[in-house]
Amino acid sequence: MTEPRTPSSEPPQVEQTPITYASAGVDIEAGDRAVELMKASVRRATRPEVLGGLGGFAGMFDASRLTGMTRPVLATSTDGVGTKVAIAQAMDRHDTIGFDLVGMVVDDIVVCGAEPLFMTDYIACGSVVPERIAAIVGGIADACHSAGVALVGGETAEHPGLLARDEYDVAGAATGVVEHADILTPDLVRPGDVVLGLASSGLHANGYSLVRRVIAAAGWSLDRDVPELGRTLGEELLIPTRVYAADLLSLLQSARGGVHALSHVTGGGLAANIARVLPQGVHARLDRSTWVRPAVFDLVAELGRVPQSDLERTLNLGVGFAAVVAPEAVDAAIAHLQGKGIETWVLGEIFAADGAPVEDGVEVVHGAKGVDGGSVQLVGQHP
Repeated sequence: MTEPRTPSSEPPQVEQTPITYASAGVDIEAGDRAVELMKASVRRATRPEVLGGLGGFAGMFDASRLTGMTRPVLATSTDGVGTKVAIAQAMDRHDTIGFDLVGMVVDDIVVCGAEPLFMTDYIACGSVVPERIAAIVGGIADACHSAGVALVGGETAEHPGLLARDEYDVAGAATGVVEHADILTPDLVRPGDVVLGLASSGLHANGYSLVRRVIAAAGWSLDRDVPELGRTLGEELLIPTRVYAADLLSLLQSARGGVHALSHVTGGGLAANIARVLPQGVHARLDRSTWVRPAVFDLVAELGRVPQSDLERTLNLGVGFAAVVAPEAVDAAIAHLQGKGIETWVLGEIFAADGAPVEDGVEVVHGAKGVDGGSVQLVGQHP
């Protein structure tokens, strides 16, 4: 009989090149170079309350100014940019995506009436290319500067094997503050109030999974020149999100209580996001005929034969923000925002739910994202 073999007690002798962190795909020196390249940008995105500098384990913000407030309430928000980063990567342009990130985060904070104070960012990438990371952070810093927000820290993480070399994703979080008495709550909204529409700069950063699917199905390339857009398709898709924070804060200060609600029109579309800031018992009637839908939205609709209901649940269709204001504050609010370079118009009106003019056969949206708020109906047709 053949004797059974017994496992050898000696480990196998395999000649192997030493494995380092760099050979595993993480380049610490490249990360350090990226930090050096972004320093000047980050220095621009600061406030007097910021303590310390770039490179600490935590960003610090002197909160002593809050002691002068009667009842300070902190507000926080976090978000990302979604699949719009795929457009930036395909076009190898990375200096605008930061505006999308900042807009998605700080403009949510303004909705409750809070002033965004500081922000942090997180970039995950397959490989650190210092110039690319610096361009991304430079855009974030520029957007923070425009919003009056301090960029107090961030993190760049290299994830080889999880992300391809040229892939990355971005996320951020911000904190703001508001006096308790100045919080914008749905209870401030009442029948007779007027809904204002604030123009978007384009697609902003929502619905890109739909948009990219439509483009792919049509076989269009990003470098295709599109006459009705006045630029290439890629240039249109990469237009950065308008950051409204500073202008809306100045509106709140000038309106002296005339603004009753704000709504950031992001995922879910116009009707759903306005419904989130309305109380039960009221109905908003919004009229499509009050604004011209920008060409990029018509292009997506026609190219993909996308149903109108799906468009309106996915894209902003040219309305990046909405404000619900008292009737006597309408003219001043429009003038204030127009003076800031934001096209603003009367979009609709608030009614009591009982007896509100509701059109039969037209969808009525009741709340969204877990909020059981008021109802909204879009009527009419775009010019």
